[in-house]
Amino acid sequence: MIRSVTKLICFLSGIFLTVSVQAQELNCQVNLNYDQLFSQQKTDFSYFNQLKGVITELLNTRRWTNDQFQPSERINCILNINLLKSTQQGVFEGNAQLILKRPVYGTNLESTVISYVDRNFNIVYLPTTPVFFRDNAYTDELTSILGFYANIFLALDYDTFSRQGGTPHMQRAFNIMNLAQTANGAGWLVGGDKRNRYYLIENLQAPQFGPFRDGLYTYHRLALDNFTANPIQSRKALLDLLTTMRRIQTQVSLSVLMNSFMDAKSEEFINVLYEGSLAERKRGFDLLTQLDPGKTEAYRKLLWQ
Repeated sequence: MIRSVTKLICFLSGIFLTVSVQAQELNCQVNLNYDQLFSQQKTDFSYFNQLKGVITELLNTRRWTNDQFQPSERINCILNINLLKSTQQGVFEGNAQLILKRPVYGTNLESTVISYVDRNFNIVYLPTTPVFFRDNAYTDELTSILGFYANIFLALDYDTFSRQGGTPHMQRAFNIMNLAQTANGAGWLVGGDKRNRYYLIENLQAPQFGPFRDGLYTYHRLALDNFTANPIQSRKALLDLLTTMRRIQTQVSLSVLMNSFMDAKSEEFINVLYEGSLAERKRGFDLLTQLDPGKTEAYRKLLWQ
């Protein structure tokens, strides 16, 4: 499956010329914050810029697929890392936020697809540490976590461009998780924090979430990309997606996937529904407050006359 490999077609004297430019898939902005470590005397801060550079290089210069990407097609994403604790030199505990962006075609806008917080970004890194990701072997926490993140970014991006198109990347993320579980890191464990990496990939692969993944494609590719041309149909697609999510919510009590999706989408959903009919806005309000009760006051804007 190819995501959306748009080739540049030029028409010249009745002949179509295809220009193919190859680029890496990810364009990830990495932000590394270590303010809370300053009070810890054991920590050497001199190499944190090196750590940021190593993470950026692995994500953005490694080829994660065999698909052809033009530079303009690279997947925009953000990785915010907060290092909170260092028990000894080179050993860090912290959290990370993954934000995936997707262009809205026909506009200059981007849509945030997911905002996931990994509360177990626990790594070991020293300036002499080699950083090399291996597909079929566990090397260390840092490279396994970054390989997992890269495939999650790819999987969700591909799902928005073709129906369940991200399945191969979800399988790769699942394989990384299986290999990493041998090290017993908290972020990979079954039965631990229901918001950890294990449960994120478990949600993505669970049959119950198949209709949600279908909805990612329908909403983004068929509705959001065509919102300017057909806003009525786009609002209907959004309400259908929310109805599907509500149905899944009744089967799965806590879903890190859907919570992370709602964290990314709440403002966008308000904007899409805001100019709809009162009936559409009321239905949207009911579904959104059931799915995301913590933002009820924000969603109440949809009821304004």
